[in-house]
Amino acid sequence: MVLALAAGSLLPLATGVSAAAADVRSAAAPGRAAGAERVLKDDVALAPGKGGVIRVKETIVYQFAGRSRLQRTFPTRSHESITQDRVYEIGSLRATSPDGGPTRVSTSAGDTDTTVKVTGSGKLTGAHTVVLEYDLRGAIDQLGSAEELRWPAAGGWKVPVDAATATVDATAMIRSVNCFAGPLKSTIGCTQYYTNHAHTQGVYSQREMLPGEYLTVVAGLPPGTTGGRAIYERRHTVATAFSVNAVTGGVLLGLLVLLGGGVAALYLLRGRDARVVGKHASVGDQAPVVGAEFEPPNGVRPGQIGTLIDEQADVIDVTATIVDLAVRGYLLIEEEDRARTGRLDWTLRRLGRPPVDLLPYERILLDALMTGRDGAPRDAVKLSELGGTFATKLAQVRAAMYDDVVKQGWFARRPDTVRSRWTVFGIALTVLGIAATVALALTTEWALAGLALIIAGAALAYGGQYMPAKTARGSTVLAHTIGFRAFLERGAIPDGEAVASQQRIALFSRFLPYAVVFDVVGKWAETVKDAGERAEGADNLYWYEGPAEWDLSNFAESMRTFTLATSGSISQSRGL
Repeated sequence: MVLALAAGSLLPLATGVSAAAADVRSAAAPGRAAGAERVLKDDVALAPGKGGVIRVKETIVYQFAGRSRLQRTFPTRSHESITQDRVYEIGSLRATSPDGGPTRVSTSAGDTDTTVKVTGSGKLTGAHTVVLEYDLRGAIDQLGSAEELRWPAAGGWKVPVDAATATVDATAMIRSVNCFAGPLKSTIGCTQYYTNHAHTQGVYSQREMLPGEYLTVVAGLPPGTTGGRAIYERRHTVATAFSVNAVTGGVLLGLLVLLGGGVAALYLLRGRDARVVGKHASVGDQAPVVGAEFEPPNGVRPGQIGTLIDEQADVIDVTATIVDLAVRGYLLIEEEDRARTGRLDWTLRRLGRPPVDLLPYERILLDALMTGRDGAPRDAVKLSELGGTFATKLAQVRAAMYDDVVKQGWFARRPDTVRSRWTVFGIALTVLGIAATVALALTTEWALAGLALIIAGAALAYGGQYMPAKTARGSTVLAHTIGFRAFLERGAIPDGEAVASQQRIALFSRFLPYAVVFDVVGKWAETVKDAGERAEGADNLYWYEGPAEWDLSNFAESMRTFTLATSGSISQSRGL
């Protein structure tokens, strides 16, 4: 009796099995012209040995039609899962020919297959025999308590095959045999398969194979026959590149702690204010002032305070400086009559006060306002005329404000330069992290380590905004400024004879530019809205003139719209 098994399962006697299917395939095979290139016979002998090494001898009778080589493709890798491949290793490849056929062997590997080319010295015609020998590893695997040999022994040609046969010569009794014909992983049985009388040899055959088809043989062997096992490799994909395990997780966590700790250390060493670090203010301390006598820090201008508070020379700080120049008698702000002109606008008119106490950034600002597009000085300018032309000059004013806070000793370095330096460094580190992540993802499974650089770079780019550090003197002035801001936010000037209406207006005007910086104009304006009723001629300020029927009760709204309009005009860039 002949024993036949399909993948380890009992099958009926197989002599002559699938003959009908073979007849159908033969009938469907395309007609071949006489002398067309094809494989006349592909005879493969497989001898499994210890360690799972299979010695293969393949005898090929090839019909040449003017070419100098033959070419066969072996499936040497299959994707078993997203992250794992089964690998078949072919080694010790050599070719001989008893009748002048090609014998020079070369191989080229693809993603899942290896192409073997056997080339001769000249063009060949007619039938020639080529004997191809190689060692195969990975085709035997443990299946339950037994071993299974499964291999596409014949086929993989670019030309048709007239007949293919294969034999498996084992050193132990073969428990089962099966075979399949067609594409890889085909479930169509081959023409014939059986074992010899001693059950130590499996015999397989297939007639009429199309280009690209294979004859896959299966043989079940007793446990321990060869000791062979399937070879698996971890496939490098995006999933494996970013895989999380004890190693990659530990490396990522370690790098994050190291880099994150470094960023924190940089902030503690370079970014914190000297007053905080030293727990005291060593230079410029001033005793707190309470009640109505509360004053801004001595000699500190609104634009300086705005730059000191948030470490940025903002547009609103420049706007507050314009208001301060008017309060100090360098400018007169005239609000146009909207009912007459049909639009809301202001005129900035230069007064004749000598610029003796102007700081460098104030002088640059005043000259920029009162210089025409042609470079000629002017006595007045409408706020609307500044739109689109002042942006370049604004950059010069802001740069001078940064220089001023360094000159005052409030910062060791310009805050904008410090921010830019750390931000650029953070961005560069992020780009380096991205490049490292891509490189690691393409070549290793450590791509997560590159994410640590990206995170650290992003942290530096973001944290760079907080790296400018005030000196002890700057911290002291800031502490006094915070108290002054609280006074303005309360918006209360003591009433009574001690503070007459004119004095109230003077005090209001003096502190108004600071209220612009602190964004408390509305509340601060409440302190003088009724001053016009108490003091004769108080329907205007000495530095601000409103239209007819305007009085101080309208000032809060006028100043709100003026600051918005000024900030928009001086920062607006000219359109293309």
